[in-house]
Amino acid sequence: MAIRDNFSYTDMEEWLNAKRVTEIECLVPDLTGVARGKILPRVKFTEDRGMRIPEVVLGMTVTGNTPERDESYNRAISATDRDMILKADPTTITMVPWAVDPTAQVIHDCYLSDGSLVDYAPRSVLRRVLRLYAERGWKPVVAPELEFYLTAKNIDPNLPLSSPVGRSGRAETSRQVYSIDAVNEFDPLFEDIYDYCEMMNLDVDTLIHEIGAGQMEINFLHGDPLGLADKVFYFKRTLREAALKHEMYATFMAKPMADEPGSAMHVHQSVVDAKSGRNIFSNPDGTAAPAFRHYIGGLQRYMPSAMAIIAPYVNSYRRIVRHSAAPINLQWGMDNRTVGFRVPVSGAQDRRVENRVIGADANPYLALAVTLACGYLGMLDAVEPSAMVEDSAYDMPVELPQGLSEAITLLRREERLRDVLGGRFIDVYSAVKDLEHQEFMRVISPWEREHLLLHV
Repeated sequence: MAIRDNFSYTDMEEWLNAKRVTEIECLVPDLTGVARGKILPRVKFTEDRGMRIPEVVLGMTVTGNTPERDESYNRAISATDRDMILKADPTTITMVPWAVDPTAQVIHDCYLSDGSLVDYAPRSVLRRVLRLYAERGWKPVVAPELEFYLTAKNIDPNLPLSSPVGRSGRAETSRQVYSIDAVNEFDPLFEDIYDYCEMMNLDVDTLIHEIGAGQMEINFLHGDPLGLADKVFYFKRTLREAALKHEMYATFMAKPMADEPGSAMHVHQSVVDAKSGRNIFSNPDGTAAPAFRHYIGGLQRYMPSAMAIIAPYVNSYRRIVRHSAAPINLQWGMDNRTVGFRVPVSGAQDRRVENRVIGADANPYLALAVTLACGYLGMLDAVEPSAMVEDSAYDMPVELPQGLSEAITLLRREERLRDVLGGRFIDVYSAVKDLEHQEFMRVISPWEREHLLLHV
């Protein structure tokens, strides 16, 4: 389920001409999920699609720095700062709805001069995992649910965030979970969002108000993981732009407000037989198949080592606390929202598991790649899950890493994930996250000044 299924280069050219596009934003998702790339005039894009940008652009922290003193990073990325060649994926071509002049945007894949994919680029990592599924005749199906906060504009990072003012003229101060009226407070914004998404073929499904003040959730229709990752990547960019138009911020930080729940990217996932389309999680009689148990077992076995990817920042771990609408462990259960891996009530063909550990701040390509990798390894090794939890899992022991540094260590040690995701990716990603953690540790927080300055 791409944005434009089966689009060729010829189709893309005809589409651009029909839309009378004058500029094209050529995008590459980096390790953080930020859109990098170049903006080209339409004529230049037609004449030369093989643009070049430095390889190091994909190996930077969220602050734009590179871990040049990390040996594994230096072995993985060329010391000569060589170029990557960017090639457009025609199936991702879409308009930029907020642009004044007719402007298109298209996602590019990254190649080296020998024609091979840059293996640590996020789209390449996801493609690698999907190839492993394809080799066994399997096809994964996913459906992301993305939470986010709307906030008032905040130009001073030293000040806490606050809820935005809706059409009533008042800011939301109480929790309005599933409230229709609370969503309607921001009707002008959401009308723009739905218009933008329709123009971009993003296939968003439902919009709800989540638990936190100003916290919303958008659901996507299920489909192919790469196509869905592209849509989440585009949606994040689109929502931010729409919010700015209405004098608000939209944030996908995992924990933007101290006294409000964090934001997740819940991912429903199943696996079908590529030829027949049959859900391999179910037996012919409708009961759960061994593959279903083993997939859950794989999530339980490998997700702690994957936390640095699905909870990629220091802030991510502020979300993973007890009784805060976020899981703290690796338990699983039927229609149980307190566990890490929830099994919704469904028919045999729709049997699936929902990974509730992933943060909204995760790179969608890498998050989908690693959760599918964990399930793949579980099926490959016939990993049996623990007993199903029937009550609340919030009071059970913590089983997830409690900080980014611990998570990076676990990621570097896990050889099976390294095999599936690629060694060069693990080396580059771990080094980048390690540097981000070092940068954060150099910042002194208000809490430290308030409680330690004169008391210790």
